[in-house]
Amino acid sequence: MKKTLIALSLSSLAFATSISTAHAQSGDADQRLVQAEPKVIEWRRHLHQNPELGNREFETAKYITAHLKSLGMEVETGVAHTGVVALLKGGKPGPTVALRADMDALPVTEQVDIPFASKAKTEYNGEQVGVMHACGHDTHVAMLMGAAQVLSDMRDELAGNVLFIFQPAEEGAPDGEEGGAELMLKEGLFKKYKPDVAFGQHVTSSLPVGVIGYRSGPLMASSDEFRINVKGRQTHGSRPWGGVDPITAAAQIVMGTQTLVSRQIDITKEPAVVSYGVIDGGVRNNIIPDSVYLNGTIRNFDMDNRQEIFKRLKVTAEKIAESSGATAEVEILEGYPVTVNNPELTAAAISTLKAAAGDKNVMVIPKITGAEDFSFFANEIPGFYYFLGVTPKGTNPATAPSNHSPRFYVDESALAVGTRTLTQLTLDYFASQKKQ
Repeated sequence: MKKTLIALSLSSLAFATSISTAHAQSGDADQRLVQAEPKVIEWRRHLHQNPELGNREFETAKYITAHLKSLGMEVETGVAHTGVVALLKGGKPGPTVALRADMDALPVTEQVDIPFASKAKTEYNGEQVGVMHACGHDTHVAMLMGAAQVLSDMRDELAGNVLFIFQPAEEGAPDGEEGGAELMLKEGLFKKYKPDVAFGQHVTSSLPVGVIGYRSGPLMASSDEFRINVKGRQTHGSRPWGGVDPITAAAQIVMGTQTLVSRQIDITKEPAVVSYGVIDGGVRNNIIPDSVYLNGTIRNFDMDNRQEIFKRLKVTAEKIAESSGATAEVEILEGYPVTVNNPELTAAAISTLKAAAGDKNVMVIPKITGAEDFSFFANEIPGFYYFLGVTPKGTNPATAPSNHSPRFYVDESALAVGTRTLTQLTLDYFASQKKQ
């Protein structure tokens, strides 16, 4: 990994100075992108109308596979359950660029009045639920399908290979299952195809249509769950001294663990958040129960701080409980790591973003406390991940329905920008490596 980063750092100037060469190719790409745009919108609408939850993207995978095979690519299916991977071999030797799109939808009932709104329903956690691409993964897939079409038409000119990754279960695998980027890597995806860099994009309602937001270094937080079982001894509410009160112990734990960030972690390094979402205990007003269950999330932008918070959360909860005669069992479920954009790759990509979206439509955005499993890919090889605005002109992005909302809406004119950006990032990276 260190050797890769050093090589990339040395080549970043080559990337930046060779953009004009790559943009000579973009003239060919431009016409193909214009031709592909109606198909990208058609694919997106089909996918939007036929959403599937994580690890259940069977029909989605078939739809993608048929397209990739029609382009004459080597296609691998069933990766991490339902994932689809295709390798496009360029006509000239060079590096391998990985382009990734996530495929899964959410258990959300759509409330957007569009002709291709989802009417799908399925079972989730034992309940019948609606299914919707409320996070825009349908657009991610369609844009990557469009980039695949354009780049495959240019394969003889490509000085390298393109690995198209259509990833399942970004929103998380069902309980008891593995999935997503982590499982793809566990199954040997990168060992088999050996990509040099990875690019990914995500649509967002927090930016106006066609605007690209990026950030070097930590972009999105790690996301981890913690569970604390506080055990006392049941007694009558009128005689608290007759037992051990887990409710007061739990309350002290909630407040005490807030000092992890405010007093025990160096927040000049990176910010962090410890939040509780569930407090569950007791059944009657005058009965002090045996136990209280606490459940929450940790968000953080530094992997060393992440481990420190885990350690201090456990110690703090256990010692506070012990001080009142109770016990605390702490379980931490590690989720997605921090999504970090490689600084050299990011710096080199800025001119590409501006060429694709326009100088005024590219901006640095604040850190995002949401999480993304593209982080697993970017931990293995240099990665660059950015956001594409989809909120229509005339609508305030600050008040537009957010991703995961049943009213999440995509202005489809953004799809041309996203498809162009993925395509041009690939061409520009190839051009930069030819100059070395």
